[in-house]
Amino acid sequence: MSDVADWWSTAIIDMEPGRIAMRGHEIQDLIGRVSFPQMIWLMIRGTLPTEAEARLLEAALVAAVDHGPQAPSIAAARMAVTCGLPLNNAMASAVNMLGDVHGGAGEQAVELYGWIDRAGGDLAVATAAAIDRWQKERDRFVPGFGHRFHKPVDPRAPRLLALVDEAAAAGTVSGRFAAIGRAVQTELNARKGTAVPMNIDGATAVIYAELGFAGPLARGLFCLSRSVGILAHAWEQMEQGGRNKGPTPPAYRWRYTGPEGQENG
Repeated sequence: MSDVADWWSTAIIDMEPGRIAMRGHEIQDLIGRVSFPQMIWLMIRGTLPTEAEARLLEAALVAAVDHGPQAPSIAAARMAVTCGLPLNNAMASAVNMLGDVHGGAGEQAVELYGWIDRAGGDLAVATAAAIDRWQKERDRFVPGFGHRFHKPVDPRAPRLLALVDEAAAAGTVSGRFAAIGRAVQTELNARKGTAVPMNIDGATAVIYAELGFAGPLARGLFCLSRSVGILAHAWEQMEQGGRNKGPTPPAYRWRYTGPEGQENG
């Protein structure tokens, strides 16, 4: 390290008094000229996407914004507000709950799709082998498929896949990950003997993979998207009021399974 300026290095932003440049673009040239999805792409990828790429990214972000107060992260944000926390702390509490089980399936689905894509050969054979490997090495749950509430169809998935098909027809994306996602669903349907819906994580993973985003970024983008719903619910709860609201009304108590009380002898 030759200078204190070398302590941090970044290709993202250059800034000095009176000047801010993001990825080589002066901020005043971006304001009012690029959309928020385009800005997200620029900051992460270093280039500006085409309008068609930005629209597909935006569709994925819109689709994952919210899934109701029964989602643990949303519930956490609302409970945090009733404990007197401001919006930023409520949002942080919620985002910190987006882990491997709740919020991480999109990243995992991108990884699974990548296995299938790199395997090459017959798609059905590669898909079956990848699912077997995933269930052996990772988890019996195949990420991006199945849903507790939406059966037999998650209404978000068909719309997102239709947009991918349109983008593929226009040459914006290849369409190969849409084919892979559908192959996974076909294989799971056959194994289960019933419809196993592609869920929001599986569908957005198709888009992120088609657009060339790495798996970990799929989780980061999901967090970014869901933060909008978190903010909306936290603000609504703040306006509604309420103090120290737990996950269930006070009249509904938990089940105690410990030892019975013992008398002193």
